[in-house]
Amino acid sequence: MKAELIESDAIGLGRMVRDGEIKSSELVEMTIERIEQVNPKLNAVIYKMYDEARTLAEQWDKEISSGKKIDAVFSGVPFLLKDLIAEYGGVPLHEGSSAVKGYISKVDTELVKRHKAAGLITIGKTNTPEFGCLPTTEPELFGPTINPWNPDIIPGGSSGGSAVAVATGIVPLAHGNDGGGSIRIPASCNGIFGLKPTRARNPMGPYFGDVGNGIAVEHGLSRTVRDSAALLDATSGTAIGDPYYAPPKKRPYLEEVGAEVGRLKIGYMTSIPFGWSFANNIDPECEKSVRDAAKLCESLGHQVEEINPEDLSYKNLFMHFGTIFSSTTGHIVQFWERELGKEISQDQLEPVTWLVYQNAATRTGADYLVAIEECQRFSRKVAHWFQNGNYDILLNTTLTVPPVKPGRLVAENLRKAGKAIQLMNQLTAFTFVYNVTGQPAMSVPLYWTADNIPIGIQFAAPFGEEGLLFRLAAQLEKERPWIDRKPPIYCDS
Repeated sequence: MKAELIESDAIGLGRMVRDGEIKSSELVEMTIERIEQVNPKLNAVIYKMYDEARTLAEQWDKEISSGKKIDAVFSGVPFLLKDLIAEYGGVPLHEGSSAVKGYISKVDTELVKRHKAAGLITIGKTNTPEFGCLPTTEPELFGPTINPWNPDIIPGGSSGGSAVAVATGIVPLAHGNDGGGSIRIPASCNGIFGLKPTRARNPMGPYFGDVGNGIAVEHGLSRTVRDSAALLDATSGTAIGDPYYAPPKKRPYLEEVGAEVGRLKIGYMTSIPFGWSFANNIDPECEKSVRDAAKLCESLGHQVEEINPEDLSYKNLFMHFGTIFSSTTGHIVQFWERELGKEISQDQLEPVTWLVYQNAATRTGADYLVAIEECQRFSRKVAHWFQNGNYDILLNTTLTVPPVKPGRLVAENLRKAGKAIQLMNQLTAFTFVYNVTGQPAMSVPLYWTADNIPIGIQFAAPFGEEGLLFRLAAQLEKERPWIDRKPPIYCDS
């Protein structure tokens, strides 16, 4: 029974709690036991909320035993919150930074309120790089999170702690956010499902209307497609005072899972378009994974064709994104200076963060607005490409190279920080694009190397079309299921 529960998804566990097959308090104790068992090997969970979780679980048990009708899809299900942006009132928030250590959140952010309303019980917070700046999870403050497939590769970031916790069965579903690939990259590195929703699909209030002109979005990571869909149903929709909103969904996302997909027109790329990166080539193993995914889609009846990457080229696209990204880092540092009432000095930030922050200091307001304008022009180009070519999906590998060794993306001094940033560009060349355009994109675990290293496949849909992605993802999940593929640490524990 215990093994069955660990391997259940969040929807399944919620149903079991509502039906009285297990108590929420029992699930919480099992999750605590699982954290204590595997987290010392992984360092995925960096703050424990056991007492709070036990109290909430008892409340759920009383509600259900009273016979009251419960509709919350994740009734009494344990959950983990990434320690970045989303805040849980009365609990420390670190954002991976020594500069923020000691801060206690004053309120629940809107997203956390919606997590609670959906029945999720936050049992702890997960590791993240400082301010979410890197596609790996190795902060100086808490130390590195370990990839459960192989300790010699990164777990991805910035939602690396959440991804590792899901991949190793601590929880079936965990919070993540994505400003350049931070949901999709760790999903790829850990062999799980991760979807970046459309810009403004989920709220970021009350503190933020958006972050970085909307490059950052909130959602989660999961083992099953339906959990991701149900989570987005529970959290999506505007909050009061939001500056703009995403197109309304056509029906509940959970209803898209298993719905008829139809014959899609899918374009795929095996090299990086000009302007998206400092280089144009992808690793041969990653190219192999793309072609494998293209054949899989073709076998499912879709029209699949390789496209000319130059059709989507855009001069200096990554440079313009970098202006927005570095400006956003500058904004984050200044936000915390205002919130904490103190100046943040170089010795309180990691070298890469400080370098990006100093870069932001050289930018003018005009530089920032020019970058936004260029990124909006590129977004229109991509939208026209989808429309004029009647494409439904753009397919590529999530990462342009397999996960690199730990330590390569962090730096002990500023001299090495520049190299780390160049490698970051190489890793994120396919992911940051959809933070620019605001389109939904997902990383699906469809490929493993001969060395048993997962490589996620990224699918992007037109703006506002998460429903299409969920339909396709469910079809892929059924055709090539990944739920039984477990990392060695999962199996050894």
